[in-house]
This record gives sequence, structure tokens and C-alpha cells, in this order.
Amino acid sequence: MLKHADIWSAIDRLAQDNGLTASGLARRAGLDPTTFNRSKRVTREGKPRWPSTESIAKILDATGTSVGRFVSLMRPEQSAAARRTVPLASLKEIRGLHFNASGHPAGENWDEISLPDVVDPHAFAIEVTENGLEPVYHDGDILIVSPAAAPRRGDRVFVRTAGGDVLIRRLLRRTAKRIDLQSLAESRDEVSLRGDNVVSLARIVWVSQ
Repeated sequence: MLKHADIWSAIDRLAQDNGLTASGLARRAGLDPTTFNRSKRVTREGKPRWPSTESIAKILDATGTSVGRFVSLMRPEQSAAARRTVPLASLKEIRGLHFNASGHPAGENWDEISLPDVVDPHAFAIEVTENGLEPVYHDGDILIVSPAAAPRRGDRVFVRTAGGDVLIRRLLRRTAKRIDLQSLAESRDEVSLRGDNVVSLARIVWVSQ
């Protein structure tokens, strides 16, 4: 669960990583220099005040920082076991990367991302780098795919075909011979694939948005 102190600590660490103060980070992102002042982090009544998603998006863009990297800045003191590393690739890059016969990431060209509470030892992450999945997923979102999680009807899934195509879709139906999928785009187009043409069908279990 995200905590108020973790978010603000991540902002401070992001500023430090870029040789900036919190005020300097705000200025670089085109925000009011006082946006991240400590006095702005609680209300006059002493209640926690959270930074807006818009301000976070702006500082990530201004520093070229991914959502995954920002997440890792929240609790850098956590042990490696608590913040297990999972393979990471962008949606564009993943088409050229290797998987083994079980559908698990293989090879040395994967990046990595640290995320807490990932149970599946073969889970991997995908960074969305295009607009074709809107309005469900957006550029910069991180998706966690779990090969061990059995997909069910209605789940959002990661699909690889025998021809090397990679799809992010909603699972409509799965029979012994066919797999029916629905686009996440506004068109909601449907496609039916032969079961023997699908080499990997895994459930998307988590998304950072």
C-alpha cells in the first residue's frame, strides 16, 4: 500500500538524483517552486496532503524518469527479498526479446524493475510505450504479467503468438481450439485465434497508473 511519507520521500530522492532541491525540481517541471515545500505536505489541521498525479507526471517527464523508477525510490531501504526484481521491457522492445518454452523471460537483453509483493517468480513487467491501448492503459504505465496466474474470462491478458506477435487484450472466451480476445481500445474489436497458434497466454495482475 502506498503511504503518504513514501510518496514525498520519492519526490525528495528524485530531486537529489538530479542534483536539485525540491523547489528546483518543481521549477524544472514548470510548477510553482513551492509545490513540494514541506509546509505543503500537511494541511493546517495536520492532515496529510498528497501531491497531485499531474505534478508527479510533470516531474517524471521533466527528469526522464519512468514510473517504475519512481516506485523504486519510495522505499530504497527495503531488502532485495522484499523488493524482488522482475524483468522489464517496453511494449515495443518485447517483440524482439526471448522467452523460454514455458513463456518465461529469457536472455540478457531484459531490463529490470524492483516492485514489492510479487509472488510469481517468473513475473515480468511491460512498460506501455504507445497509445493503442487507451483508454485502459496509457503511455508510461507499467504492467505486471504473471505466467503462473490462470487467465479467466474478462481478464486483461498478455498474448504471444507462434508468429512472434504480442497482444495486450481482454480474454472473452477460451475453448480447446480457439481463444477469443477483445481490443482494449475504444473500437473494442474482437479477434479469434487458433489455440495452437498461441504460445503464451498470461494474466496481467497489476498496473501502475
